[in-house]
Amino acid sequence: MSSSSYSKASNGGEQMVCVTGAGGFIGSWVVKELLLRGYRVRGTARDPADSKNAHLLSLEGAKERFTLCRADVLDYESLRAAFTGCHGVLHVASPVSNDPELVPVAVEGTRNVINAAADEGVRRVVFTSSYGAVHMDPNRSPDAVLDETCWSDYEFCERTNNLYCCAKMMAEITATEAAAARGLPLAVVVPCVTTGLLLQQTLNFSSNHVARYLMGTKRSYPNAVAAYVDVRDVARAHVLAYERPGARGRYLCIGTVLHRAQLVAMLRELFPQYPVTAKCEDDGKPMAKPYKFSNQRARELGLEFTPLKKSLYEAVVCMQQNGHLPVISQQQRSYL
Repeated sequence: MSSSSYSKASNGGEQMVCVTGAGGFIGSWVVKELLLRGYRVRGTARDPADSKNAHLLSLEGAKERFTLCRADVLDYESLRAAFTGCHGVLHVASPVSNDPELVPVAVEGTRNVINAAADEGVRRVVFTSSYGAVHMDPNRSPDAVLDETCWSDYEFCERTNNLYCCAKMMAEITATEAAAARGLPLAVVVPCVTTGLLLQQTLNFSSNHVARYLMGTKRSYPNAVAAYVDVRDVARAHVLAYERPGARGRYLCIGTVLHRAQLVAMLRELFPQYPVTAKCEDDGKPMAKPYKFSNQRARELGLEFTPLKKSLYEAVVCMQQNGHLPVISQQQRSYL
């Protein structure tokens, strides 16, 4: 695809792009970003009539340029039907689970997506991986910089029951190999723990992660570090990777790496009226240090990262507005 056709699409052209898992936390923002850039968008869902997908129909531009169709990654023909007439496919759909069955399902589903896209003449695919496929390696030096060349240790993930990481590793490898075999241009976005505003009504895994610390329902936090990024940055990364004709390979989508103590301190500073988790699990080990990372490739796409403090603040306010969190005033906090 020429750079001029990408430019035309981003300025209100008539390209059709399909987003799998359109109703999810990341998928919804990818749909929103595409619509704002003038694309026609076709989303997939296993049950388009489910009320949990209703928010997609109210997005700006959805009435004119969005359709939601039924498709399942394990149903090859349903994918072909969804991809018919599409210039691009952004394969976002992925359950967050440690189910042992997830690995073969993720692999088969990803292979189906790539082959269906190739069979329908799709010109470009963007695949959503996870930093679970990148950072889970106990042998990585603490001084090493985490970047696109890094992979998690599969046996370590399997041994420690991090089967979601195993699934994302195998799915990404499958996507890369299948796309190469079919001559299909592929870019891979690798997001980490994703925070920020919710478009959907249901509470997703990472938002619940924040809510549990804010309300103190998680009694203690681990002596561990994690990487965070705003959901809008992840959505933009997908679209930028799609729009850049030369974009290939992995793009690490990390805004910051913090110890869990820093995360809860940030929540306590932003919302002092809440009973934020205050105790660290005493594992007898020295305090884990945040590792170095590089998001240079993503920045080269034109991506700028949202500060985590802004992302957390907006996430909490959004959860309050949607009824996922109680609104607590400073005065009420003194009686808790």
